Order: sequence, then structure tokens, then C-alpha cells
Amino acid sequence: MTTPDAPQYRPGPKYVLLLGSLAAVPAITSDLYLPALPTVGAELGASAAAAQLTLSGMLIGGAIGQLVIGPLSDRFGRRLPVLVGLMGHVLTSILCMMAPNISALIGLRVAQGFFNAASSVVAIAVIRDRFIGSDAARLLSRLMLVIGVAPLFAPAVGGAIAEVWTWRGVFAVLAGLGLCLAVLVWRFMPETLPAERRRPAHPRVVARGYLTLLKDHRFMALALIPGLSQAVIMSYVVGSTYVFQKEHGLSSQQFALLFAVNGIALIGGAQLNAFLVRRTTPVKVLRASLALQAVFAVTLVIVTATGAGGLMALCVLLWLTLTFQGLVPGNASVLALHEYGHMAGTAAAFLGSMQAGIGGIISPLVGFTGGTGVSMVSVMAGSILTALAILAFATPTYRRPRPAPGAAA
Repeated sequence: MTTPDAPQYRPGPKYVLLLGSLAAVPAITSDLYLPALPTVGAELGASAAAAQLTLSGMLIGGAIGQLVIGPLSDRFGRRLPVLVGLMGHVLTSILCMMAPNISALIGLRVAQGFFNAASSVVAIAVIRDRFIGSDAARLLSRLMLVIGVAPLFAPAVGGAIAEVWTWRGVFAVLAGLGLCLAVLVWRFMPETLPAERRRPAHPRVVARGYLTLLKDHRFMALALIPGLSQAVIMSYVVGSTYVFQKEHGLSSQQFALLFAVNGIALIGGAQLNAFLVRRTTPVKVLRASLALQAVFAVTLVIVTATGAGGLMALCVLLWLTLTFQGLVPGNASVLALHEYGHMAGTAAAFLGSMQAGIGGIISPLVGFTGGTGVSMVSVMAGSILTALAILAFATPTYRRPRPAPGAAA
């Protein structure tokens, strides 16, 4: 159903694709650049750990951006923040293309992550403005499909671009994509937050909402789980290009294919989750998923450390670990937000910021501990085991919402 004060609206495929493209901007900005990561370090004379900070820095910038842009979009509407964010993305992409050293590139990627946050925040906010209940859930599912599919092709495209135009060409393409999206938003995305529904963005009001969340130990515990889940993904992202291309000798195109196969595992896990939560509760799915993921991750550490099974064992266990990864962050987020329907926007922004921030802080450990396969899977396993321990501490509860009177069965 639509929100009571929103116009009746049925989004077409093009509109869903536009929102999905906006929400996927951070992932595309990361994954298109990923195959070029080893050449960035080589050309700029940087270590693997320093080069990996160009990915982690973008996450940290995104974490800060969500905290700032979320309240601003409630104050100024949706169009202005996303247009400013997209133009900031274009500008930082051009500057990244001309970066003279690794320090400048890291700083610019932090700024790029900040501006990218506008796209992901506004895409979700637009849905919240116009839809609630089952309609919103269906539209979000379509959005997640676009977000999940787009990065599958990004590494292959990025690898091809880097081979022809070097890593600087990747940022030229990102600038072009940002400019195209800005034109499409200007032309086809109407304002969805009317003036009478906008809220003040006074620092005290915003700070009071965030302070409420910080004082809720249950919320904070559950909010750590999506962050640790993001750390699993980002540890894989920042480490996999070195592990598979340097240690196992895969070409950039072979790596892109493997990356796509593992991306399918994540999408498959998310679709499995949609099936399971209709038949049981998010609490049970989350507990079972983290427990199974922990078993696969620990086995992955043992296999990688001993070399048993070689590349095939590494790929299979990594695929299984990432499949169950698709069941974790969504359920943890639902449980964290369950008691905050009255301040869902603030809570969601805080949750998203923690997710990006924790992932950005933990994932550099892969590079700092050697950038090897053992380093990558150890950080992944440590994050999963920590999330499992936190879930036991949080003891979340969940009451399945009752359907509204007269709702269809």
C-alpha cells in the first residue's frame, strides 16, 4: 500500500532500475575498480596494505556520509541531496583519475564514499516516502536484485577497462556513469517528500536520536552484526584480488569470473532467506545461518593454512561461506530496527553507517597481516565468530506482525 499522504503510484521497470542503479553506486564504485587494485599499488609505489586502504577508505567515507545525508534528505527533500551527491561523485572520480600518489588517492576515495552515500540513502528513502507494507517489501526486493546483479559484471568490465586504459580509465568511466545518473535523476525522478512532511535537521534533534540508539545495548549489539557481516564481505573484496591473482596466478578476467560466481552465491543466499523468513522467524534463520557460516569459515582457515585441497577447496568453502552470508545482514537489521518504527529513518541511517564503518575498519587487517589467503580467511572467520557470540549475548526477540484487518491472506 502507499503511504496515506503519498499519491497513488505504480513504479515501472525503468523507475525501479533507476532507484536500483542509485542504490548500487557504492558497490559499483568499489567493484569496477577492484581488478585494477594490484596495478594501482605498483604504479604509485604503494604496498598492498596501502592500496587496499583505497577501498576501506571509501567505506569509512560512506559511513560518515550516511549519518550526515540521512537527516539532510529529511530536511531538504530527496532530489537536491542525491544530485549534489552524484556531482560530488563525478568530481572526486575525475580527481582520483589524476591522483599523483597513494595518499591523495586514499583521501579522495574517502570523499567519494561520502558523496556516494547520498545515492544509497535517497534510493531507500524514496521507497519509504511512497510505500509501506507488502508493496514496499516487493519494491525493495526488486531493488536488491538490481544491487546484487550490477556488481557481478563490474569486475569483468573494470578488468577490461584497466587493461586498455589503466586504472585511471576506470575512474573516467565512473565519472561518466555518475554524470549519466545525475541527468536521469534530474529528468525522471520527481520529489517524493513534500514540504509539509519535511523535518528540521537541527544538530540537537539529530544528536538526540542517535544518543537514544547508543544507550540501547540490545540495539547496539544487534547493529554490530551487519557491520561484522560487512567486514566479512570487504575482507573478501580487498583480499581476493591478491589471493587469486598473485598467489594462485589467475588472470584479471578469470578473477572477474570467479568474483561473479561468488556474487551469485550471495544472491542465492538472499533469495533463500526470503523463502525461509516466510516460514519461520528472522531470529531462527540468523542463528542457524551464523552457526553454519562459522563452521565453513573455520574449515576454510584450516584448509587455506594447510593447503589441503588446493584452489578447488578454497573456492568451494569460500562459496559456501558467502552463500550463508546472504542470510545474515538483512535478518540482523530487521531485529535491530524492530522496536524503532517511530524513528526508522534515524535508526536505519545509524545502522547503515555502522555497517560501512565496521567493514572499513576491520577489512584493512587483511593487508596489515600480510595480504595472504590465510590473512583474508582468518579475518573473515574472526568476524563471523564475533557476530555469533554477539547474537548469543543480544538474545533478540521478534514478534511477527499481524496482518491488518481485511488484508489479503
